[in-house]
Amino acid sequence: MATNFSLAKYHHCVDATCTIQANGKVTNVVGLVIEAQGPVSRLGTVCDIYTKRDSHKISAEVLGFKDNKVLMMPLAEIRGIGPGCPIVARQQRAVIPVGPGLLGRVIDGLGNPIDNKGPIAVESEYPIYGTPINPLARKRISKPLDLGIRAINGLLSVGCGQRMGIFSGSGVGKSVLLGMIARKTAADVNVIALIGERGREVNEFIEKELGEKGLERSVIVVATSDHLPLIRMRGAFIATAIAEFFRDQGQHVNLMMDSVTRFAMAQREIGLALGEPPTTKGYTPSVFTLLPKLCERAGTSDNQGSITGLYTVLVEGDDTNEPIADALRSILDGHINLTRDLSTQNHYPAIDVLSSISRVMDDIIGPEHRRHAGKLKETLAVYRKAEDLINIGAYVAGSNPKIDYAIEMIEKINQYLRQDIDETTDFDESISRLAQLFES
Repeated sequence: MATNFSLAKYHHCVDATCTIQANGKVTNVVGLVIEAQGPVSRLGTVCDIYTKRDSHKISAEVLGFKDNKVLMMPLAEIRGIGPGCPIVARQQRAVIPVGPGLLGRVIDGLGNPIDNKGPIAVESEYPIYGTPINPLARKRISKPLDLGIRAINGLLSVGCGQRMGIFSGSGVGKSVLLGMIARKTAADVNVIALIGERGREVNEFIEKELGEKGLERSVIVVATSDHLPLIRMRGAFIATAIAEFFRDQGQHVNLMMDSVTRFAMAQREIGLALGEPPTTKGYTPSVFTLLPKLCERAGTSDNQGSITGLYTVLVEGDDTNEPIADALRSILDGHINLTRDLSTQNHYPAIDVLSSISRVMDDIIGPEHRRHAGKLKETLAVYRKAEDLINIGAYVAGSNPKIDYAIEMIEKINQYLRQDIDETTDFDESISRLAQLFES
């Protein structure tokens, strides 16, 4: 009797199994770089290093080769490693187990659960360092995604599969904004990567910003600032691989990464340790190579699923032209600027709509929406230009009709742009309220 039985997953397991054991030994340790004689391996191979004293094993990843030596970096504390410690190549490629069981779970930068809820049920493996989709296989972005934030929905509309940067200095409200989006978005799944964050903020984000309802449809990847740089870097790629799994199931995924700057800093540490030359602000060339490799994996695909990437960028010293911010503006499909000036005025979310842009907005909204959004930005720009004169009482009413209109409208505009943490506004309501501003 014939049966439809697929052996594909078993073939995958066989292909991923290393049938010949490759051995080597540690020859030198400098900082976080482990030099080894062998084993025969390739970039991305995960090895086990056994300490001589208690046979405890420490995982490490092959990151380079130099003078017939294998260069590795550890995935755990390296105390106990010394010259002569044996090395065994364990895994020829870096993968992450994935499955629907990841929803509602919190994992670390190695894919291990840290929420004390037991093991995670998985059904397959995805490569951590996957390749971006063929550009010709990407569908055009044509459908808006409701993010639940009125200022974004109305004036910076984001499409399913778009990649947006959220640029901000420290303490301006990036995490709060991400939590609001995670709770209110119309996306099917949230994959949230907390890269290089303070440990205190992780629980705070989950309990306060995300909440129980948001966690139910989210996967959280945590690699805090105290983790080794390789784990922080891997955490970003692991989150992306998990998002790819849910996308391939035909779901719309929000991939939120806080922050991509800390990912870049982790790669800078790795590059400098491996001997790369420093460039602008000490960032190594590999940083600017990896940024597009990470961000280009988000987007639309040839199936019904999509990954909408929301990457926070921590601008050092509130300098929006620092190297990482500047590079990401050219890679991403738009940027949302959060400013300290607005946050000090108790204007939340502190989105400066005049310095922000969504590059696909015109393709996904209707003409009336476009007209009203343009009218608001124009009115706000007129007010900003004359604000100093208005505040010191130097402007005489009636001198300029556009300024008179801007003064009349500014309070209504600010009310539209402000949104309480618990306030919910869907996409249609955002457009409707925008239209009412100029029709009343």
